[in-house]
Amino acid sequence: VQLVESGGGSVQAGGSLRLSCAISGRSNEDYFLAWFRQPPGKEREGVARIYSGGQVYADSVKGRFTISQDDAKNTVYLQMDSLNPEDTAMYYCASDADCNDIATNPIDWGQGTQVTVS
Repeated sequence: VQLVESGGGSVQAGGSLRLSCAISGRSNEDYFLAWFRQPPGKEREGVARIYSGGQVYADSVKGRFTISQDDAKNTVYLQMDSLNPEDTAMYYCASDADCNDIATNPIDWGQGTQVTVS
């Protein structure tokens, strides 16, 4: 499985960015997708994950970030609005076939894309 993130960059506080994650190599359509981030000097944290029944967000991004998935299930997005400096981090796309593992320790990871908010 390959996950390739794009869309990161530098933005001023209050601005928006849209991250994309292209997924390839999965033969099983039953998998789950999530976004994580790792701020400088801090541990990695879950940001959002998507299920067939809805989405789950970290409290710190609820109401500002939106995770979505295209119909073909080969791209997942993270729309980030009202960004603030605390959102500065490396953002990672992740996937897993287990609905529990996707929240804590997914098996597949992208290389990450940097988001910097000043």
